Amino acid sequence: MLSGKRILLIIGGGIAAYKTLELIRLLRRDGAAVTPVMTRAAQEFVTPLSVSALAGEKVYTDLFDLTDEAEMGHIQLSRVADLVVVAPATADMMAKMSGGHADDLASTLLMATDTPVMIAPAMNVRMWEHPATQRNLTVLHMDGIRVIGPDDGDMACGEYGPGRMSEPAAILRAVQAVLGDGPLKGKRVLVTSGPTHEPIDPVRYIANRSSGRQGTAIAEALRNLGADVTFVTGPADAPRPQGLRVIEVETAVQMREAALAALPADAAVFTAAVADWRVARPSDQKIKKSPDGQPLLDFVENPDILAEVAQLRGGRPALVVGFAAETQDVEANATAKRARKGCDWLVANDVSPATGIMGGTENAVVLVTADGAETWERMAKAEVARRLAHRIADALAPGA
Repeated sequence: MLSGKRILLIIGGGIAAYKTLELIRLLRRDGAAVTPVMTRAAQEFVTPLSVSALAGEKVYTDLFDLTDEAEMGHIQLSRVADLVVVAPATADMMAKMSGGHADDLASTLLMATDTPVMIAPAMNVRMWEHPATQRNLTVLHMDGIRVIGPDDGDMACGEYGPGRMSEPAAILRAVQAVLGDGPLKGKRVLVTSGPTHEPIDPVRYIANRSSGRQGTAIAEALRNLGADVTFVTGPADAPRPQGLRVIEVETAVQMREAALAALPADAAVFTAAVADWRVARPSDQKIKKSPDGQPLLDFVENPDILAEVAQLRGGRPALVVGFAAETQDVEANATAKRARKGCDWLVANDVSPATGIMGGTENAVVLVTADGAETWERMAKAEVARRLAHRIADALAPGA
């Protein structure tokens, strides 16, 4: 799948650097050429000799090596690849990338490249959860950096939690998705997912039972067809999709801002179960029981993100797909909602408690288009996603 592709692999200084030896082997077995760059700290964990032997190419380490500058300057080195992969991406490397630092070969290459970049973070769980790292992650997402991982698991330091670098096989699949020649190659797609949390006070909020599984599955299916996916998610239980831009939000207002910022796009798929209302004036203190009786909450309507994007006068995606969770008269309600919102397609399902669909692993949907309603049999959410992704690819194909 990666035949003829060239990967510039930047190896950061963390214990997970040993995994890059297997990653190099997998990339080369899939047909890619790998040009390795190692930071000084990376050389404390794996040797340049081991990396060079597996890559079959010279390892680049020093920004000021005049021989290397004569053979291949750092500007050229940064631009001859089809994809730059940073693995492991340490907290320090992420900070340099988000701040635009260029004080060694690796960071200079990342500043000078015009090639897509993917990072595989790896660090102690406390470092990953630190506000500074999360701020840097947000900046990198906004800059279009693709992120895979980190995974949950045992750490070399003895702690457990998010921070393990994704396994080489998972990184390979993410690279294949970016560089593969699928039918959605070159297409930008926005996907929203999960519930929103609308605060009542600092400890209470309005939400729903959406798990985010269907949205994650759709984002992954679109990615597997080659799409450049931006995934905007509320606080869902489902794992986040790998190898694409993920933007985390809490409220409907934040989701609207993130969705509009992700445009222009060729298609937009709104799977998120956005709360219809929010409290007009959330309390900044926990609301206590009172002898005066129950508190009175004033509600205001949340923005209708699907309708706003579907009815844009300029910059509207060529295909806008909405989702509708219903508990009765699914087809009739979905047909009416599609017309009311102005979207091209509407995917509806019955989320009555007896179906087990909301929060479950299966779905049974009705796809409503301008041509009518089409009922799909009950199947795994991953299969719903795969079918829908292929329908989207067909709709965006030239001449469709």
